[in-house]
Amino acid sequence: MIPAADRPRLVATDLDGTLLDPAGEVTPFTRDVLQRVWDRGIETLFVTARPPRWLDDLADAVGGHGHAICANGAFLYDVAAREVVHADLIGLEDVVALAADLRREIPRIGFALEHAAGMHLEHEYGPVNPAFVPAVATYGALEETGLDGVGKLLARIPGGDVLEGPGPAGENTETLAFLARVQDIVGDRAVVSYSGAVGLAEIGPVGVSKASALATWCDRHGIDAAQVWAFGDMPNDIPMLEWAGRSFAVQGAPESVLAAASDVCGPNDADGVARALLPLLT
Repeated sequence: MIPAADRPRLVATDLDGTLLDPAGEVTPFTRDVLQRVWDRGIETLFVTARPPRWLDDLADAVGGHGHAICANGAFLYDVAAREVVHADLIGLEDVVALAADLRREIPRIGFALEHAAGMHLEHEYGPVNPAFVPAVATYGALEETGLDGVGKLLARIPGGDVLEGPGPAGENTETLAFLARVQDIVGDRAVVSYSGAVGLAEIGPVGVSKASALATWCDRHGIDAAQVWAFGDMPNDIPMLEWAGRSFAVQGAPESVLAAASDVCGPNDADGVARALLPLLT
């Protein structure tokens, strides 16, 4: 039994590889535990690298407030209304400049953009499963989008395959080398994140992370970091795990993630998050 003083006011959790099972679903057991946690007056908040549109099928699992933090912190999404209610963006001019530098140093690299209304892809980005491309997707040069800013610039490894759809693929040597090269070129002009997708670097606005967006949300709701439990499994979760008062890395996560967390929970194929929350229900 956890003393009342040590109980969180908020559970913040990553989705793919963490809360969701390998099929990308909320299991009946996890759904029941989340409901019982809400009934105890503890908020839950999904904090994910997913774009907003990948949250729509989870509308019944986001809690009473109805919000989720998406795109590694770039978007606050009202899932029920299917509306981005706040965005921290990287300007299109900066995106085009970064892409030009990356293309010069890494020939045949491909790019796509995630923005509030959908996705824009260069033809060089390569094939993507239509199931994961929104109907409002556009194609062409980045500078032709007409957007003021985007939540994420996606950079695809030359000649490689990106893991399509939700779900991390663990650590991949070629991907890690690609990410390191991208980081060297981008420097401090943007944030380079790794959420586990093979062959993909996710590039976002300076100062924006899961942690920054979570801290802002908590401040608006009068919740201190010490009152938050956070769960994650990949390097893009590290800032959030380090910020929260108590944090859980998923069993089998990379060593850097395990080192950032105060605790370890079971794997996502065994309802690890939900089982870590069970002591809150006693």
